[in-house]
Amino acid sequence: MSTNTTVPVAATDTEAAGTDSALFRPTRLGALQLANRLVMAPMTRNRASAAGVPEPIMATYYAQRASAGLIIAEATTPNAVGATYPNIPAIHDDSHVAGWRRVTDAVRAAGGQMFLQLQHGGRVGHPETSGLHPLAPSPVPLPGTIVTPSGHRDNVVPREMTEQEIRTTVADFAAAARRAVDAGFAGVEVHAANGYLLHQFLSNHTNHRTDGYGGTVANRIRLTVEVVRAVVEAVGAERVGVRIAPGVTANAMAEDDVDDVYPALLSALDDLGPAYLHVVFADPDQPLFHTLRKAWSGTLIANPALPWPGPLPADGGRAAAERLLAAGADLVSLGRAFLANPDLVARLRTGAPLNPIRDAHLMYVGGETGYTDYPALG
Repeated sequence: MSTNTTVPVAATDTEAAGTDSALFRPTRLGALQLANRLVMAPMTRNRASAAGVPEPIMATYYAQRASAGLIIAEATTPNAVGATYPNIPAIHDDSHVAGWRRVTDAVRAAGGQMFLQLQHGGRVGHPETSGLHPLAPSPVPLPGTIVTPSGHRDNVVPREMTEQEIRTTVADFAAAARRAVDAGFAGVEVHAANGYLLHQFLSNHTNHRTDGYGGTVANRIRLTVEVVRAVVEAVGAERVGVRIAPGVTANAMAEDDVDDVYPALLSALDDLGPAYLHVVFADPDQPLFHTLRKAWSGTLIANPALPWPGPLPADGGRAAAERLLAAGADLVSLGRAFLANPDLVARLRTGAPLNPIRDAHLMYVGGETGYTDYPALG
């Protein structure tokens, strides 16, 4: 068990002040009644089986964090070729559905609500992990190396997707969404951020296509729009969210025209009526945040631009979260603070100190250390 210790703060004036914060006020997301406006962001933790089946320890981990208004479960692959790293979960066969059902049952029993993030890695993947050659918009490799089951390996040049493979991928996302609902999730989040497949199509640095999926902004946003439309048709708009990361450089991404791409993308997506838009590294001091807020008529989840890499602020991001709510966000997602604090909502509400994060146990290590053994107050 962890050796971290924390001392609860008396629930007097501090608690009263915390209770007044908009962060802790209930709200609605489509048909869901949320207890508060704090969302647990999706974070890859590599605790599934080698076949992508969620393990029982994942049910414990998420149930511990069920006080979040909404949990968005970690990136989960909708098909085999979309796998990114070892031991990430999947949602493309019956064993995956059964494994995730254990998780959603545990979270529901603890009073929580969950969406599942659907992520196709595109060029972020390796044959040693998936058994298949990665597919991407264009044969532009991810620089450097990637973790595989046998260690770090040089990234391979992905194969450019055919139009038939694109159509199959769209269908795979829709089928994965149906399976997620069968597994007990309230909905799914389509991951179009952080350098994975859909983000790769959005960027002219990774998308060199000359067909109807490349070149112009309208063509580059096309796959994301088609995926979201198919998922909405499969499970209903109220069960669908979309995550974007304008200008974020994760996985060696670069974007020259975010001011053109993202307003066009949001205009097309807004017409489909998804339950929410989730913006990564949102900064209310930047004009783009306000442009996106004005362009999006639905619920906006904002993920604050906290130091990365580097330590979290002592408040875990509470001040940044409150600034985002004041600037027009409806909900705020936090990642690392939830990772290290299963009872983060209570800690932020009362002003209690936060557990330190054990970076060595974030990914690839398996087991409970740095996963389910972070202590709760009291």
